[in-house]
Amino acid sequence: MVIRLSERWPEVSSDRLLSECVPPPRFADVRFATYRPDPDEPSQAEALVALTDRAAKLSSPRQNPSVWARLRRKARVEGKQGIYLDGGFGVGKTHLLASLWHESAGPKMYCTFVELTNLVGALGLRTAVDKLSSYRLICIDEFELDDPGDTMLISRLIGQLVDAGVEFAATSNTLPDKLGEGRFQAVDFLREIQALAAHFDVRRIEGPDYRHRGLPGAPDPWPDEKVEQEAEQRPNASCDHFVDLHRHLAELHPSKYGALLDGVETVAITDLRPLTDENVALRLVVLADRMYDRNLPLLAGGVPLDQLFSPEMLKGGYRKKYLRALSRLIALARAAENR
Repeated sequence: MVIRLSERWPEVSSDRLLSECVPPPRFADVRFATYRPDPDEPSQAEALVALTDRAAKLSSPRQNPSVWARLRRKARVEGKQGIYLDGGFGVGKTHLLASLWHESAGPKMYCTFVELTNLVGALGLRTAVDKLSSYRLICIDEFELDDPGDTMLISRLIGQLVDAGVEFAATSNTLPDKLGEGRFQAVDFLREIQALAAHFDVRRIEGPDYRHRGLPGAPDPWPDEKVEQEAEQRPNASCDHFVDLHRHLAELHPSKYGALLDGVETVAITDLRPLTDENVALRLVVLADRMYDRNLPLLAGGVPLDQLFSPEMLKGGYRKKYLRALSRLIALARAAENR
């Protein structure tokens, strides 16, 4: 029987949200020993040494500091309790970040920036601080600040957790004092960016930048009838009309999108249409990330996947998010053709 995602209403506990904050399956087995620095890019080997040194420190359980130790720590230069890896695509930042997580003592957390924002939105800032203050390490992949609200929220979270002794590691394609540049220029926003930057030891990793390679070609969409028939034949496949699905996503908190896919082995969507609403597009990005984490093949009808986001969207402030989503959706659609 075909699953209808648009008819599911998952409930997700805070314990589940936190337990799912681990590296995705494709990075489950990476380690520092499997990272291969490019000999022509010395910054890659330097980053490997820096992360390995930090892992050695983080491999022992966290010590609960005395009141005097906490006061001394706060009096020191605040903000170097984190390491920040900046660089282009394809230089191994996520490999190094996941390796650090694997080799560090717990409790620890690994998530993307979007997942962290969704987690804090679901729990509330105070509850998130309470639950995470005892953590040894929090790893944040794909750090990007797309609006002032998210910036201030995460800045306050990181600031309070740094004061509590939590260590951070993050990756991004933009240096922390440049986050949000060209999109928002509000004084409060810029002040929060500077506060965030102060918490991290920045390491630049050089290497080939794959952002200019372009996307792989999107496969031809299937007729909707074929999508529905194929979904009927595949075990544990979902099938939804695109409009029904994106309307349903609007009624769910993004932190529940992973649970929405519980037990699903293939996702089928009929009548894909070009997107004109930024809110709908950003929800689809989150769903695409959760599908990609689970390696779920995509059966798609309607417009070709590379026509989902308008040219204006692909030139705007969320361009990187949309290109990542397209790349992932196209990969999942190609995987569906090979099964």
